[in-house]
Amino acid sequence: MMPTGVHYFPVTWPALVVLLFLFGAAAVIVIAGIVRFASASMGIGAGSMLAILLASFLGSSINIPIGYLPGHTATTATIVTFFGVPYVVPLVRQAPATLLAVNVGGAVIPAALSLYLILKNRLFSLSLVGVAIVAVVCHLLARPVPNLGIAEPVIIPPLITAVVAVLLSRRYAAPLAYVSGSLGTLVGADLLNLDKIQGLGAPIASIGGAGTFDGIFVTGLLAVVYAGLGMHTRAVSRPAGW
Repeated sequence: MMPTGVHYFPVTWPALVVLLFLFGAAAVIVIAGIVRFASASMGIGAGSMLAILLASFLGSSINIPIGYLPGHTATTATIVTFFGVPYVVPLVRQAPATLLAVNVGGAVIPAALSLYLILKNRLFSLSLVGVAIVAVVCHLLARPVPNLGIAEPVIIPPLITAVVAVLLSRRYAAPLAYVSGSLGTLVGADLLNLDKIQGLGAPIASIGGAGTFDGIFVTGLLAVVYAGLGMHTRAVSRPAGW
């Protein structure tokens, strides 16, 4: 999908269909009764969590401008021929300025929900460690892409998040998965690479938008699955009468 202005979906239609399918799968899990977001898990109702994920999905098309990154000039050599004699002269090229924006679905909503989950479950130290680990991995994997901005493999942040969340705390794996995956990706892939955006030729550099949104959204779905599996496992392993 080609952007027509500041607001646009950060991925193409095939990717949107895949993300929508994953969202539908999470919704089926909730309806089937496997996921029940009780206070022991996420502290958010199942319907509320699905509404937040849907808002994040739809909000991925909204970018809030916050400033401009000035373009830069580069000097290269070119050859000009005059009367059969070639001359080497400097050629100055000007890279266009880049609009810096914050994506609603990929940055604003995940950051707000992450803050709520940290305060709700008092995950201050665990979240700090989780976000730091995911941020380092994402920073190492992030690559500047001309005409796009910063991008990284879609599946890596959720996989790293899964391992980190389980190792840090099985009890709080669900909220840790969301917090570590969302904030870790935003910090490691986007914020720590702002200095690399200039000169890429991207008209818009969206924090949490194209290049990182899909990974953040899949991380949110991962948290849904974690919560469901965790609640389901505790319910199965709990003796009758408890």
